[in-house]
Order: sequence, then structure tokens, then C-alpha cells
Amino acid sequence: MRTTTAETLSLVNRNVSVAPLVLLSAVDHYNRTVHNQAKSRRVVGVLLGQNDGKNVRVSNSFAVPFEEDEKDPSVWFLDHNYVESMNDMFKKINAREKLIGWYHSGPKLRASDLEINELFKRYTPHPLLVIIDVQPKESGVPTDAYFAVEEIKDDGTTTSRTFVHIPSIIEAEEAEEIGVEHLLRDIRDVAVGTLSTRVTNQLQSLQGLHLRLRDIGAYLQKVLNGDLPVNHAILGNLQDVFNLLPNLFTPETGGKAGSGELSNALSVKTNDQLMAIYLSSLIRAITAFHDLIENKIQNRQQQEEKEGKKDEAGKDDKKEGSTNGVNGESKEAADKDKDKEKESKEKKK
Repeated sequence: MRTTTAETLSLVNRNVSVAPLVLLSAVDHYNRTVHNQAKSRRVVGVLLGQNDGKNVRVSNSFAVPFEEDEKDPSVWFLDHNYVESMNDMFKKINAREKLIGWYHSGPKLRASDLEINELFKRYTPHPLLVIIDVQPKESGVPTDAYFAVEEIKDDGTTTSRTFVHIPSIIEAEEAEEIGVEHLLRDIRDVAVGTLSTRVTNQLQSLQGLHLRLRDIGAYLQKVLNGDLPVNHAILGNLQDVFNLLPNLFTPETGGKAGSGELSNALSVKTNDQLMAIYLSSLIRAITAFHDLIENKIQNRQQQEEKEGKKDEAGKDDKKEGSTNGVNGESKEAADKDKDKEKESKEKKK
């Protein structure tokens, strides 16, 4: 059955959100399977979640035995019996999580993906394909979502099936956020300050924005050169994006050209935030320096107390030795006197 235009639009307008647990499971699956093997191999798994027709929530996944010939894309093997048995067991655990699609480690689409997607139509009418980049080289969202649709050509030739890209986001629930933060706690460097972490995050965000703007510029240039046809839906989305941007160069109320109230407000807000970050970092550095000085003072006092105790113990030993010597000499003198008295008495007798 061919997909109508209305169904195609409904698929394109869906929102896809992927849970962090799915990313961790896919990376673990890839590391365990492709260890000590060719890095060009990919792993395949099943996606579980909810699909209400507007929003697609990918909340869980499991790995599937998969093999393919690197030289011949048409030769591949996927254990669908394993998929069915695992799906039945997951239904017993959580009936709300249904089979909604599949994933592979990509990093790009391959020739056999349409055939594999047809296999998953046994379990869901519109299977979702998510390509998870397990080794990302650029900052950004490491997932690409696709739906297979029937492409209707303008020249009247036979239609063909193709994949349509759907925007996807990484979204976690409250419990998942706590778990992810706990896992990332051992990865983060404790010695790095809050300011450097924020600057790094801002830099990565700007790099991701730069990549998106570069892709938009490359697409528009190809359209101008005639390499790609004009797609009014894409141009409409770009126009909406540009319309949502704030106008920072509106003239002031006095009629003079320059930065308007919005620009001034943004500048003041940014300066206030940067000042708060600077002061907090400065206070943190001063507190750490104060603790360091206090620690050194305490160590010096403890060292002086130990040396004082050693000196007192040495003086006590000397005093005891001197008193013992004096007592010994007095006893010897007393004994000599007694002996002399005895001798004198004997002589008198």
C-alpha cells in the first residue's frame, strides 16, 4: 500500500525524543560487539516506546543479532525470531513500551536499510529508524531519525521508497536525569571550576550552531546553483526561523539609529550574569586560598608542638640522670664514714 501525501505530512511533522538510556545501551552494544573487529561494522537493535501519532518517545531498546556482507549490501541477516521473543518478554515487564522501530550505529544510511525497514513493518505500520552516532566527531545531537515514505516524482515515473529525515532531541525524565548525572560524575574533572565548565558548554553550543548555519548556507548555495530543486517547505521553515530572531538593531524612540531597548536589555542582562559568575569564581578562589593558608598554619603549629614536647622530654631525662649521680656519690661517702667509725672503735677496744 502506497503512502498518501497526508500520511507523509503526518510522519514529517512528528516530534521524536530519545532517552539517554537508549544512547548508553547502543554505545555499550557497539563496544561489546565491535571490540577487536572492523570499525566499519554496525550494530542493530530494536526501539521501544510510545507513538501517539504526533509525538514519538523512544524510552528503551535492546540489541538484536545482525550480520551483513561488507562487499554486498543486499546480503544481510537479522534474527526476527529473537526480536519476537524479546518483544514478548518486554511486554510482560512494561506493556506501555511498544515496538516502534529500530536503530543502527551508522554513521550514515546504507543501501540495505529500506529492506530492513520493510522487515520491521511486521510489528509496526510506520517503523522509526534512528541512527546513533556512537563515535561523534562533531558537537551536536548524536541521533538522526527517519521515516520511510513513498516518493512521488514530478515526471510521472514509478514511485520509490525513501527515507525522510525527522528532527530529534535528547530528552530525559527526572529519574533519568539523576541517573545520567550520577554516571557523568566520575567522568567530569573535579578540579575544573564552574566558570570553565560553563564556558566549555557555551563553546560547544556555539560550535553546534555554527555547524547548523553552515549546513543551511551550503543547502541554499546548492539551490542557487541548480544542484538541488527548490523545496518550499524547507524555505518556509527557514523563513520562520528568521522571523523568530529578535531585531537588535531597531532605532530608539528618539528616531536615532543605533541599538534599541532590546539590545540594551540583553547587554545589561548578559553583563549582570557575567559579573555574578566572575564574583562567584573570585570568592571561590579566595576561600580556597584562605583554607590553604589555614592548613599550613595548623601544620606549622603541630610541628612546633611536637618539637617542644621532644625538647621537654630530653631535659627531664638529663635531670633524672644528674640526681641519680648525686645520690650515688652521697651514699658512697656515707658508707666510707661508717667504715672509718667502725675501724676507730675497734682500735680503741
